[in-house]
Amino acid sequence: MGNVMIDTLVRLLEVATNINDPQITQITQKGEDKNGYALVTLHRPSNVDDPAMLRRIMKTMEEISDELPVIFPIHPRTRQCLHNSQFAIRKPKLHLIDPVGYLEFIALQKQATLVITDSGGIQEETTFLGVPCLTVRQNTERPVTVDLGTNVLVGQDMEKLRTEVYRILDGKTKKGIVPPLWDGRAGERIAEVVTMNKSCNEFALQRNDVQHESTIQNLKSKIP
Repeated sequence: MGNVMIDTLVRLLEVATNINDPQITQITQKGEDKNGYALVTLHRPSNVDDPAMLRRIMKTMEEISDELPVIFPIHPRTRQCLHNSQFAIRKPKLHLIDPVGYLEFIALQKQATLVITDSGGIQEETTFLGVPCLTVRQNTERPVTVDLGTNVLVGQDMEKLRTEVYRILDGKTKKGIVPPLWDGRAGERIAEVVTMNKSCNEFALQRNDVQHESTIQNLKSKIP
């Protein structure tokens, strides 16, 4: 069928790209650096509820900010957890900012050198945009972003996170492709199924003559 979230991204990407928001301009100017900037989002309890884990993550963000500016639109809950952890930010290139809207965040993603996140949706958006994504989770409900896209799971291993950042800055970015049917037309295909009173299984059988795993392997072989 495709991905309806990508439908939204496709529809609004041009608007986001041309957005003229003084706050976004100020944010991206903060990231003016030969290496661009890293964009960070973190909100999952496994990362932010444990003060020791959150301090480890933030210490790593400080270290990464020595290589390129880090822009972190911080969720109110994460901000409170950070306050409770008593972590004091000491690096001037680690910028904690208030949350931004969907269009503004898409604009930030599109221009980022890399994204560090624990969000499922952002794993998909970065794969579509071709932006390297480092996911601070042990697993993902979006495995296609790892199999075909630009997503790398680093878990809670901060050494691996640093290593992957350095690889990206060294030009060794993971290559990926946009998954099949992520073309902005998933909603149309779903509507077709509904209006033609066909089951999703019947629809899938009519359009696919190979098993999912063999399809993934075939597509992987096409990644540069």
